[in-house]
Order: sequence, then structure tokens, then C-alpha cells
Amino acid sequence: MTTETLRTTVAARRTGVVTWARARPLVIHVVLAASALVMLYPVIWMVVSSLRPGNEIFRDPGILVKDLRIDNYRVGWNALSEPFTRYLLNSAVVVLGSILGNLVSCSMAAYAFARLEFAGKKFWFAIMLLSIMLPIHVVIVPQYILFSHAGWINTFLPLIVPKLLATDAFFVFLMVQFIRGIPRELDEAARIDGCGRGGIFLRVILPLMVPALATTTIFTFIWTWNDFFSQLIYLTDPHMYTVPVALRGFVDSTSSSSWGSMFAMSVVSLVPVFLAFLFGQRYLIKGIATTGIK
Repeated sequence: MTTETLRTTVAARRTGVVTWARARPLVIHVVLAASALVMLYPVIWMVVSSLRPGNEIFRDPGILVKDLRIDNYRVGWNALSEPFTRYLLNSAVVVLGSILGNLVSCSMAAYAFARLEFAGKKFWFAIMLLSIMLPIHVVIVPQYILFSHAGWINTFLPLIVPKLLATDAFFVFLMVQFIRGIPRELDEAARIDGCGRGGIFLRVILPLMVPALATTTIFTFIWTWNDFFSQLIYLTDPHMYTVPVALRGFVDSTSSSSWGSMFAMSVVSLVPVFLAFLFGQRYLIKGIATTGIK
């Protein structure tokens, strides 16, 4: 191989490397966009199906609307025994109660595990972590019996009261990890200024826990709003139904199902979740990133 041929080969390789370096970001973005489209296709199809006549929903798997109709939203809103507004308000009550309960109880439990010293601390912390791996189906029967004896069936109490007792161990662990990252020197400075344990928690720890509290709020909102199993077990009166339980009323195994109305109300039920994630994404990412595994 002559010197001129060698130079030409090296130059061609360098040109190829530079071309690939420039094209690589474009290729990556195209692949990511295609993957996102595949993952979002079911949601897009559901939105499109909510605008189609009922007899055309399962005939066309595409996402193009040929005959745009919004009657499904009007019919679906009043198709059940109660207006859909009632179910949205019921879900809002359960969600707000669950969020308040988790924020108060889990933050206090996390502060105790992270800052206080008491007998059996490591043992109870291990028990708390083990409860994360305990499926809800294991405890639902004894809980149902307990709440039945208390007369709480067909009320919102079984869905809200446990949240006041720090039963969501995941959030306790999340906040414990966050509090451990707060310097103890701040506690000592507050103690010198005359603060007790309660004052340190309220005036020092709690204001610094905003990212972890925001993460707890968003996750609690999404998980509680989408919860179907627990709400189906405890709520038997249609007047008390939440959104996930009410959506089941559109599907009837013994007669025709109102698919168009169900998809329309499913889109309505997704709007609060979408807005919660949209406006809370910054706090969610910050809370998870700053917590980490220490």
C-alpha cells in the first residue's frame, strides 16, 4: 500500500467517524421517539376510541378518527346510577385523606427511626422493611374482619384511617433515608436555641423534607387514585363508589357493554393523574435523586 493510498484510507475513516458522531444523536432520538410511540399507543388508542361510535371501536386498531363524536362523554357522565361527578368527589376525598395521613404519620415515624433512640429500634425498623414485601392480599381478610366489627364497611374509613398509622412502609423508608442525609449539627444548633424534639422536627427537619414530602404526595395520589382492589372490597354502595370501581359498571358480562362511554370516562379519570405527574415531576425527580441509597 502506497503512502497516498494510506492517507486516503485514514481520511475516509476519520470522515466516517465524524459523520457517525454527528448522526448518532439523531439516530438515538429517532429510536427513543419510536419506543415512546409504542409505549403510548394503548393510551392514544383509548383516547381515540372514546371519540368513536361504539360499533367501530374494535373494528379499527388504528389511531385515526374518521367519524369524530363526543357523545360518549355526555352519555358516560350520566350512564351510571350517579353522575360521574359523584365518583370523582369520592375519589378526591379518599385521595386527600390518604395524602394527609401519609404525610403526617410517615414523617413522624421516619423522624423517630432516623433521629431518636429507643429500645428495639433496629428490630422494628427491620420489621417495617419486611412489611414492604407483604402483599395486600395477605392482610386484606383480617383487615376486613376488623373493620367489619368496627362498622366501617361501606365507608371511607378503612381506606383512610390506616394511612394515619404509617402503614405505607415505603414512604417511611424514603423519608428515613432523606432525614439521614440532613446534618445532625442542625439538630444540635436548634437544641441549643431551646427546641425540644418536637420543635426540631417541626422547625428544622420538616422544612428540609419538602422534596421527600412532595414525592410521597405524588406517589400516594397516583396509587390511591388508581387503586381498585381495596376500594372494591370495602365500598358496596354505588353512592360511595370511587372512580376505579365506577368504571367497572360500564362492563356487563351478562349484556352489552358500553365501551365508548367507558373509554370516555377512563380518559376523564386519567386527567388528574396526568396533571399530578406533569406539575409534580420536578419535585418527584428531586425527591428520589436527593434521597438515594446511603
